Amino acid sequence: MSTFMPKAKDISRKWYVIDAAGTPLGKVAAQAAILLRGKHKPTFTPHVDCGDHVVIVNCAKAVLTGNKLTQKYHYHHTGYVGHMKAQRYDSLMKERPDYAVRLAVAGMMPKNTLGRTELARLRLSVDDTHEHAAQKPELWAV
Repeated sequence: MSTFMPKAKDISRKWYVIDAAGTPLGKVAAQAAILLRGKHKPTFTPHVDCGDHVVIVNCAKAVLTGNKLTQKYHYHHTGYVGHMKAQRYDSLMKERPDYAVRLAVAGMMPKNTLGRTELARLRLSVDDTHEHAAQKPELWAV
């Protein structure tokens, strides 16, 4: 008996919606990373892109537990010497909550070309509307 190896033509991709309202940011990001990688499928293979499409709605209503809103920072370097920028998560969640969710999901993906192509299937929405209703996404419970 030989081991089953999925090919690109054998993979079928589904669409899922995750509602982040009232849910911790890490739980939402972990579930999205599992769906994007395809780890919920019985045919999961680490070196093959077999994940699904994920739409996360209500990014602005995701919660950070503990003191993370005031103690956690997002750091960004501009490329110039001494130009390290720091932004607290309370201001980041007010200004760009979808970017905060993307950062959390990207931190749980592999840091290679496979992870970047899988992350391209992530769609984010700040409120409860999204423009992917034509794909008939299923609701994924976190």
